[in-house]
Amino acid sequence: MLTDMYQLTMCYAYWKAGRHELDSSFELFFRKPPFGGEVSRSGSAMNLSEFERIWTHASSSFILSITVMSGLDQVLSFLHNFKFTSSDLSYIKQLIPDAPPSFFTYLSSLTCSSLTVESIPQGTLVFPRIPLLTIKGPLGICQLLETTLLTLINYPCLVTTNAARFRIAAGEDKVLLEVTN
Repeated sequence: MLTDMYQLTMCYAYWKAGRHELDSSFELFFRKPPFGGEVSRSGSAMNLSEFERIWTHASSSFILSITVMSGLDQVLSFLHNFKFTSSDLSYIKQLIPDAPPSFFTYLSSLTCSSLTVESIPQGTLVFPRIPLLTIKGPLGICQLLETTLLTLINYPCLVTTNAARFRIAAGEDKVLLEVTN
């Protein structure tokens, strides 16, 4: 289980108020791209047509504020397999001890089958404040998923964007190697 107390508290409040089944729409976006958003014009362009189009019209001092979309496969896998386990529910009962048993029955029955997911395709260059992912469905489940979805998108976007920066800096004719311990 990857969530936080805020998400659990909000879900419980929606459930208690009878609002947990209301239709909702959550958008996942970023305000500032990783690495300060700076991709300088000093290297050669990547082999992505939309990037090359922007890049070739840029001056040599141009700074491009982008992120490369990544992580969608992990999100879809998580949503497909989402379910609270009995140990998850026991832990949540400790966090919200005053919640009635019917709330935990609700949590135990949650699946993501009623959700709709809209996403920018993997590998697409994305500017700040553009939704990478939109989740539509019942308010309770959408609220609970927020922390996990942020984690499943943010880290892959960070790694993929950094790899793109390395490619730009090295140029297309260089071989990039990964060194691990």
